[in-house]
Amino acid sequence: MRMMKNKNNETVTVIGIDHGYGNMKTATRCFPSGVARYDKEPIFQNNLLVYNGMYYQIGEEHKEFCAEKTQDEDYYVLTLAAIARELDGKGMNRAKVHIAAGLPLTWVATQKEDFQKYLLQNESVDFIFRNKEYHVEFAGADIYPQGFAAAFYRLQDFKGINMLVDIGNGTMNIMYINNSRPLEKKCFTEKYGTHQCVLAVRESLLKELGTVVDDLVIEQVIRTGTADIGEKYLIVIRKAAGDYTKEIFHKLREREYNPELMRLYVVGGGGCMIQNFGEYDKSRVTIVRDICATAKGYEAMTVRKIQRNGGMLV
Repeated sequence: MRMMKNKNNETVTVIGIDHGYGNMKTATRCFPSGVARYDKEPIFQNNLLVYNGMYYQIGEEHKEFCAEKTQDEDYYVLTLAAIARELDGKGMNRAKVHIAAGLPLTWVATQKEDFQKYLLQNESVDFIFRNKEYHVEFAGADIYPQGFAAAFYRLQDFKGINMLVDIGNGTMNIMYINNSRPLEKKCFTEKYGTHQCVLAVRESLLKELGTVVDDLVIEQVIRTGTADIGEKYLIVIRKAAGDYTKEIFHKLREREYNPELMRLYVVGGGGCMIQNFGEYDKSRVTIVRDICATAKGYEAMTVRKIQRNGGMLV
């Protein structure tokens, strides 16, 4: 979150938001992208958001993959929760907000305008989150290519030929960055993220052991490499996750990845799969473990845009 004065001398709060299928991320916050809607006030209210007469439990249930993030109101409600978390971190509950967000690399051109309209569907909004009232006015919304944003503030590191891969919950975005310049014609999006890995592991457990294991356990093993469960379950999970990770490298090779000719940069939550289960030359692969890196990149790009238009940081 960055406070700025725009060219009209208005105070604007820039908030970068990464609308993931598994997690929502801002520059300083991360929470599950789940939304459960209620007509009446629910019993448990730890992350309750009240908006437009409806009640929403944030972080409940799993947000299924959808190619159009505007197809329902979930991401709008999640956006309000993300804004509230950022404002609350600064002791604020009122602001004129400029959203900095993004879409998968190859979807930006076709979906950018609709997503921008979706985020700006209201000029202002009043809502309650965690029993705190918020009033937000919207100053604008910028939409950037996902993945590239995570590298924006460190482009000087991308000397020579580089492949950047952003592994999220629902998609894997691939981009070439050569001598600090992204190549627009070499951008790819695959429906191949950590959620698909969880599904593959779940199927292996059912096939090998005839057991259904909670996704939280599977996700913990993917994230950390282990969990407090029996060894036979760990063996199956690690094997399935390893096979899935090999397939990631296979897909990268299909996009002409050659570890001897280029460096690989991995961003996004799925970087843990590469780190825990991948076979690679550590001297030529960089894993960026900051899950908020993309949101930080969105924010930095909008700050630069406002500065170029005559604005300034405050």
